[in-house]
Amino acid sequence: MIAGGLGGSTGDMLMHSLDTVKTRQQGAPTAIKYATTPKAYATIFMEEGLFRGLYSGVTPAFMGSLPGTVIFFGTYEYSKRYLIDSGCPDSLAYLAGGFIGDLFASFVYVPSEVLKTRLQLQGRYNNPYFKSGYNYRSTLDAAKTIVRVEGPAALFYGYKATIMRDLPFSALQFAFYEQFRKWAKRYCGPGNDIGLGFEIGTGAMAGGLAGIITCPLDVVKTRLQTQVRTTTPPSTPAATLKSQSRGFHTTTPRPTSIGSPSTAPPPRAGALKLNTSSVFMGLRLIYRTEGLAGWFRGVGPRAVWTSVQSGIMLVLYQSLLKEMEKSSHAEGEPV
Repeated sequence: MIAGGLGGSTGDMLMHSLDTVKTRQQGAPTAIKYATTPKAYATIFMEEGLFRGLYSGVTPAFMGSLPGTVIFFGTYEYSKRYLIDSGCPDSLAYLAGGFIGDLFASFVYVPSEVLKTRLQLQGRYNNPYFKSGYNYRSTLDAAKTIVRVEGPAALFYGYKATIMRDLPFSALQFAFYEQFRKWAKRYCGPGNDIGLGFEIGTGAMAGGLAGIITCPLDVVKTRLQTQVRTTTPPSTPAATLKSQSRGFHTTTPRPTSIGSPSTAPPPRAGALKLNTSSVFMGLRLIYRTEGLAGWFRGVGPRAVWTSVQSGIMLVLYQSLLKEMEKSSHAEGEPV
């Protein structure tokens, strides 16, 4: 759990700026200045800076990443070993372990994901270069405003979309990773040490492949979590002015499908208005209006982000495990 937590949070923090670029591309699909990854990266840096632009949302990201990865790796290792010891085929045990681990961790990281995604899309406070539809002063202000305006449940908005993205991602990532490491060990011959190059390569390929495959679910998740829900529009001019001064644009709720929340999407460049909480309906709407390209919006930075983050996380994970095993042997304790 310690090794996984440190490895996962380190990878997330190092790659946060690229995740911000991906969020802008998915949340503002027709904004020309975010059309390509290099252009988006340079534009955000030049207009908004490093910490308020590319690293906006890093605080909630870290608050969710460290405990989330601690829970994930603890649950993953326990589930995987239990299933293998019970006679389950290895590949199925890896898939199930990743699935179960992410399910348990989701209760921690989903609220942080909502805050992180909105702050990444917003960028700096009073951002003159991009209008996201909201204007939070800080992480704490974002949490307070979301709870006050949209209700506490909004911190879990897009929960189904998040777990429908992350459960298959984690399952595929670790199934690929374990299989790639088996092939690397077979290639390297006797012994368990496959070397740093193969450690990085197996982790990066596993994360990159899983990231590309689950990109359509990531697009839906981003669109759902960055929509502002306003079920009760302000009834007085004063209330309207106060709401707009906070960066919210309120509209009269439109009728939606049964069971779906009313949404008032922020008026940003060409973002599709998903008046539904259904992931599958969201996929259909995006495909209908933007085609296959809409499903894979931001796939470039997502593939790079997941591959590098996965490589860093899993290399640190394996390295820390080896050091802990050495320390345990030195002290004469059973491993």
